[in-house]
Amino acid sequence: MPMTAPALQRRLVALALLGTTTLVAGCAGMSNPFGGGSGGGAAQPAPRPVQVCNAASAQSFVGKSNTSATLEAARKQSGAYMARVLREGQPTTMEFNQERLNLVVDGTGRIVAVRCG
Repeated sequence: MPMTAPALQRRLVALALLGTTTLVAGCAGMSNPFGGGSGGGAAQPAPRPVQVCNAASAQSFVGKSNTSATLEAARKQSGAYMARVLREGQPTTMEFNQERLNLVVDGTGRIVAVRCG
């Protein structure tokens, strides 16, 4: 028995509504990729505060041995978020990071300079 045009049209509309409803229901639990709105997920943690390096506060480490304990103590005293050790003459990246402490060491492992960046 062939379908009439109005019956076919009703069936197509019903299928379109069913597809749209299924799509919306499937996305209901997803978080918003653009931020804002409620996505049913846990709240985002607050960003950490910026920890700006102050090399003047860590100048007392010049002349000391490069150890992990010294590196961490210098980082804390400078207020920096992170620290790295650089060898004299070592190539480094050129970007400045206000939260990074650089300890420059000589060939014997002694700290010869304390800088931020």
